[in-house]
Amino acid sequence: MAMNEKVAEVLEKQINAELYSAYLYLTFADYYEDRGLKGFANWYMIQVQEEVDHAKALRRYLLDNDYKPTMEAIAKPDKTFSNDLEPLEAGLAHEEYVTSLIHHCYEVARDEHDIRAMKMLDWFVGEQGEEETNARDMITNMKLFGSDPKGLFDLDREYQTRTYVAQTTLPM
Repeated sequence: MAMNEKVAEVLEKQINAELYSAYLYLTFADYYEDRGLKGFANWYMIQVQEEVDHAKALRRYLLDNDYKPTMEAIAKPDKTFSNDLEPLEAGLAHEEYVTSLIHHCYEVARDEHDIRAMKMLDWFVGEQGEEETNARDMITNMKLFGSDPKGLFDLDREYQTRTYVAQTTLPM
């Protein structure tokens, strides 16, 4: 069965959104690197890798369903920050936006009766819940502990321990 064109188009757009997320999180990592907060930078560099993984999974899904995706230009992130909380808040807002995009993809798949795409997108729906929870937790931690130099140091050390784990069960 041929890939539904409407579903393929929204998934193709989602690839671009995931790659933009990687670009955006690179700017967050750069902000924290410049501040000397290597743990926060590490957290966002791992986010970069995860967003690229998401784009690759969507690309693979399209290719496996006989649809050749077109890679579009990725917009330049335009965020600037004046304190350590702002990137975290921008991260949560962005994850909420990505969740809305994933929900739109799911709605299109549902409307087009593309059960296979809906099943694949179930994974992304769950992933976005996790991403939003992590972003909210980071904001809470920064508000509770980040205004104190020792607390900020401890948070930064904690975030340095995060390691990248390649996703072995990507949606297909």
